[in-house]
Amino acid sequence: MNSSVRGGVMIYFARVLIAIAAPIALIPFNASADSNIFVQCPKDVGTELHPGPNNPGIKCIHLAAGDGMVTMADDQGKELYVFSFAELSDPPAGVEINTPEYAGWVMETGLLAANAPAPTIVVDEGDELFLSLTNVGMAIRPDLFDPHTVHWHGFPEAAPIFDGVPDASVSINMAATLTYYYKANDAGTYMYHCHVEAAEHMQMGMLGSLFVRPRQNRLADGAALGGSFNHTAGNTYAFNDGDGSTLYDVAYPIQIGSFDPDFHDASFNVQPLPFAGMKDKYFMLNGRGYPDTVNPGTLSTPDPLTGAPRPSQPISSLITASPGDKILLRISNLNVTNIYTLGTSGIKMEVVGLDARLLRDGAGNNMYYKTNSITLGGGQSADVILTVPDGSNESGKTYFLYTKNLDQLANNTENFGGMMTEIRIQ
Repeated sequence: MNSSVRGGVMIYFARVLIAIAAPIALIPFNASADSNIFVQCPKDVGTELHPGPNNPGIKCIHLAAGDGMVTMADDQGKELYVFSFAELSDPPAGVEINTPEYAGWVMETGLLAANAPAPTIVVDEGDELFLSLTNVGMAIRPDLFDPHTVHWHGFPEAAPIFDGVPDASVSINMAATLTYYYKANDAGTYMYHCHVEAAEHMQMGMLGSLFVRPRQNRLADGAALGGSFNHTAGNTYAFNDGDGSTLYDVAYPIQIGSFDPDFHDASFNVQPLPFAGMKDKYFMLNGRGYPDTVNPGTLSTPDPLTGAPRPSQPISSLITASPGDKILLRISNLNVTNIYTLGTSGIKMEVVGLDARLLRDGAGNNMYYKTNSITLGGGQSADVILTVPDGSNESGKTYFLYTKNLDQLANNTENFGGMMTEIRIQ
């Protein structure tokens, strides 16, 4: 990043720190009465942000909504400005939740911490999820006072206030928190995103994978599912299928996505934004283009203020399995510009679920189908099982999962990249 841009970022950052730090550090207040950063989580004892062993069906997550930078897979490693979410862990020792010190820690930790895609959320059917979202503001563009929400796409909400659509619920302003409540009654692959100025915020990266694991996984050992198939402790399924037909060995979330670098650069520098000319040029799986998709580690991007590396794309797209394994791919697409086709070579896909629903007809017959590719529009998901051939000669083989739209196998102007990853048999 050149010195003039970095200097501008420093000025913006200084302004936002003044705006944020002043009310937290200088104005005394009672946290329960005055702090807007207040998370709700039923728990046993202590101040940790998790419910404890006496509440196994309750899960609590705290997300920060803000901005950050990510790195693309082209040779120059172009850095793009994003809006997104980051998960906040337990605070350091001595900092109790819902205190002024906790509010300051949340704002400091959440600034410039956005991940692309957003953190994957995993719950079990029957769980109660308390998801607290804090809007920490835009460190790079403090002149943007965008509110944010969480919209669990395709999920029937307990009440409209938790739906995240601003027209019918609540938007969260800067330095404020809302705790969403969800009862996960239906297994399947979902997704979530910010629904404020949705076309802009989703293009900028405010979207992530979310899936619900079925009750069938927790049946007693030997429980009959149907026919001659009995459950074995430790077996995992994509759905409550009743016959073991969605059994899998390993599972991977795969979020299809793409970015328009001109749109992101405009958001970094100045608005208004080029909505009419939006054209994505970086094509990705889990926020990465090939060959970054097969990097098993977390990708980092230099902090625009200090230059120190910050985790930016933590979710690898590398798929590994053993001969004979069944691989469950939880594929979702929240793109606002394109419909995408994703396919395999050498291993057929068996589609067992679409849009968080098991593929069954009204009489209960399986409507699964095998294919070499699947096409998903924005807001759609698919549960796909790949069965690796058995045999010793499979070890060491590599298969590919990639877009069949060959012009999207690119990182902007560079070919031989983009929306592709490897399936490595070990």
